Amino acid sequence: MTRAVLALNAGSSSLKFALFSIEKGEGATAPSHRIASGELEGIGTHPHFIAHDANGRVLVDEHWDPAPPDATGRAGADTAHHGPMATLMEWVGKQLGDVDLMAVGHRVVHGGAEFIAPVRITPDVLTRLAALTPFAPLHQPGSLAPIRALLAQYPDLPQVACFDTSFHHTLPPVARAQALPRDYAARGVRRYGFHGLSYEYIASALRTCAPRLAQGRTIVAHIGSGGSLCALLDGRSIDTTMGFSVLDGLVMGTRCGHLDPGVILYMLKEEGLGAAEIENILYHRSGLLGVSGMSADMRDLHAKAATSPEVVQALDLFVYRFAQQAGAMMAALEGLDGLVFTAGIGENDAIIRAAICARLGWTGIRLDAQANATHQGIISAPDSAVEVRVIPTDEETTIRRHVLMCLT
Repeated sequence: MTRAVLALNAGSSSLKFALFSIEKGEGATAPSHRIASGELEGIGTHPHFIAHDANGRVLVDEHWDPAPPDATGRAGADTAHHGPMATLMEWVGKQLGDVDLMAVGHRVVHGGAEFIAPVRITPDVLTRLAALTPFAPLHQPGSLAPIRALLAQYPDLPQVACFDTSFHHTLPPVARAQALPRDYAARGVRRYGFHGLSYEYIASALRTCAPRLAQGRTIVAHIGSGGSLCALLDGRSIDTTMGFSVLDGLVMGTRCGHLDPGVILYMLKEEGLGAAEIENILYHRSGLLGVSGMSADMRDLHAKAATSPEVVQALDLFVYRFAQQAGAMMAALEGLDGLVFTAGIGENDAIIRAAICARLGWTGIRLDAQANATHQGIISAPDSAVEVRVIPTDEETTIRRHVLMCLT
């Protein structure tokens, strides 16, 4: 009997999705194929729904009016998701026809110390996940809003939470620790790591396309609007650049990355800024946008680099910080066999990949310029001491696998 799984990857104002048919079989290895994928953009403002079939043909492309404001005069996160989710589920029902939707899987940014594996969502689980919001205040609400919308609309439909933090539960204690008074660790203040669904997919892909790297010392670079590095040893995460929050590590589109905490004390004491103002600066006004003063989009920055010293400075800092943090991952791995680029910038920006590999030339990395320019799977030269690959990530496939693991 053919069934289906819907995988949802939610942000604060967008929702990526993929619909999979599941053939008869056992667990996560049951045969499946992608029926459709797409995105709901502009949730809470001006929603846009677009979907493609497995061959890239456009199935739907429509806009509609936003949800009305709540009692505070704003469209709350949960309210804003109700209309788009209802539209998506109606569309999914038409696509499936007589095929049963067996479950919906959700990317949830933070699972804390408790949730280290996918879990069937119950009211109690949802309450415990909401309690983790202080650890990811700008991301956890967006993760949970579609869950609440579906609970209201389809209370009997199984839902599964799949965690970005769970892949990193293999970090050794020394890599998880923060050098703070011990009672903070008891309150959950530790290094967690993120982008785990992406890293899990890449680790799985490496077992097929590059067994040597899967069994060796590999840095995976998930770089898009947000970005991090993961040190994989024998396919397991042993360190990563994001720690307690998604602010740590690399320079990102609008996030600062690694920052001396003294800067935050300066903002508090000398400038008199409040927590909300500092949060806005660190999450929304820093990174490439803050340094360039122009844009968080790499495409815009490349176009302006020839005429703007500030843009050049932003790009140089992005590459420098990547190389610096990669050095830390190499120290954790005690060497390096492979480097894998993935996510939006990692998969598509040959200029940034070349600049990063040039910075890391001391490791023996040698790039094949033509392979890099044409986005080949292997972009390192034959004489490179480190194999460099580009592998498109697929978090939705990881979510689908987690759903099947959880429900069987």
